[in-house]
Amino acid sequence: MTWVYLIIAGAFEVVWATTMKLSHGFTNFWYAAATVVGLILSGVFLALAVKHLPISLAYPIWTGIGAVGSIIVGVVFFKDSLPALTWVFIAMLVVGIIGIKVTSGH
Repeated sequence: MTWVYLIIAGAFEVVWATTMKLSHGFTNFWYAAATVVGLILSGVFLALAVKHLPISLAYPIWTGIGAVGSIIVGVVFFKDSLPALTWVFIAMLVVGIIGIKVTSGH
């Protein structure tokens, strides 16, 4: 269940980053509120995960899920345009996240 908590925490990272953009500088109340809720839930699920995982493992995976997820949201929903070389580095980030998990022994 610990890994599920960590994945949920990463997903809420994507939620709060996305709703923060949609809040237009916190001028849209509902998106601003969703941002705060996403931040809180992301932190709560990370806290649950680090009860059984080392922070040196959980934190980089959590931020990596949030980073890659936010990139995907930006490209798909906000039509962000990224150079081809950027995709190479995104792939390296994904490989790094997987590598941390696989080599951690957890």
